[in-house]
Amino acid sequence: MNLLVSTEFPPDAAGGGAAVVRQMLRGFTGKVYWWSVRKSENGNRETEILGGLEIERHFCGCPPGKLMPSRKLTRLKAWMMEHLWSPLAARDLRRAIEQVKPDCIWVVPHDWSILPIHQALVGSMPNWKCGSGRGFHTSIHDYVDVHNFAQRAGMSRITRMARMQTELYALATTRDAICSPMACDLAHITGLYSTLICRKGIEPEDINFLENSFPPSRFGPPVRLAYAGSVLLHEEFAFLVDLLDKVRIDCPLELHLFGAHDYSQRGWFRPWMFQHGNLSEEDLKKALRSMDWGISLMSLEDKDPSYNHFSFPAKFCTYFSAGLPVITAGHPHCSVIKMADHYEVGIEITDRNFPVSDFSTALSNPQAKRKYRPEIIRCAREQFDVEKMRRKLWSCFNGEAHL
Repeated sequence: MNLLVSTEFPPDAAGGGAAVVRQMLRGFTGKVYWWSVRKSENGNRETEILGGLEIERHFCGCPPGKLMPSRKLTRLKAWMMEHLWSPLAARDLRRAIEQVKPDCIWVVPHDWSILPIHQALVGSMPNWKCGSGRGFHTSIHDYVDVHNFAQRAGMSRITRMARMQTELYALATTRDAICSPMACDLAHITGLYSTLICRKGIEPEDINFLENSFPPSRFGPPVRLAYAGSVLLHEEFAFLVDLLDKVRIDCPLELHLFGAHDYSQRGWFRPWMFQHGNLSEEDLKKALRSMDWGISLMSLEDKDPSYNHFSFPAKFCTYFSAGLPVITAGHPHCSVIKMADHYEVGIEITDRNFPVSDFSTALSNPQAKRKYRPEIIRCAREQFDVEKMRRKLWSCFNGEAHL
């Protein structure tokens, strides 16, 4: 079969969304094509090999470039994105559909991709359909009204884009959400339940590693903490660093940052932090297995409920793949905190009054990996078994899902 992925990010993007899509297509036997808003980082629009995934062709005929709202003239640029750029991008997507003649389109409507995808698919209904007549599958990774997006683009525009995102979910043949709270929320809004929960998962070889390798006791200081991915919430990160500064009085530790950004000029950066850049997935996993703890950080306040309640950080299960217990910080309503409530996989921080002595005692435990290992394995099998997610997702693409 021919599958066309349609989304915001290119196939070689470093973010969690691209990592989820690449992982879900590992071993896929059909031909995979990709249409995105943003250009590929390596500039190659033809066949690409990414972590074992072969892309027949990457379409990106209308990248917005400097028109993308960032810091200056954001409202004007957002107006131009909606009214001038999105019709051109929708036309480019239609051309990709005409060339590929996909049996199914996998829609991941994120940020500005919502506008052209909605115009190309929903705006063309009922005349549009895939070559097989099966329509499209929609995955919601994040709601559009997160990270102050409305301040840059305007509340009325974000409201329209949120409606379009919901329609792409509701009108899809099959659909999925990133976590159970989001699936329940979408069911409340649309009356339609997700066909599956689809998110970054744990590969069979990593579950086998968890079950068959007994972690040794940590031998002496320092305790090595890992943070994988971009730091989005600098205020919360600064709070965590201040807490770790106090812990270091009795418990020597290091913080290792893995990601594409340089944080050496940030006010929270300390001499006991080390930056490793953006590693490949295999190199990252190898590096994480030499660590003692992973950090998953969301907002401790509920100022951004659409993100707090309904997003799910990919790094949470990335640490599981390396056998790491997790320091999970966030508001009690956070989806990841609810997960950590159900499985004892590490330390939970839900407010700024977390006792330093408790934190120090937990981090200095040389048996931490052994202590949390049974629950990490249980959580990995019950919530992040990627093979189960793949089989269900592929059955959606093939029109075989049991709705």
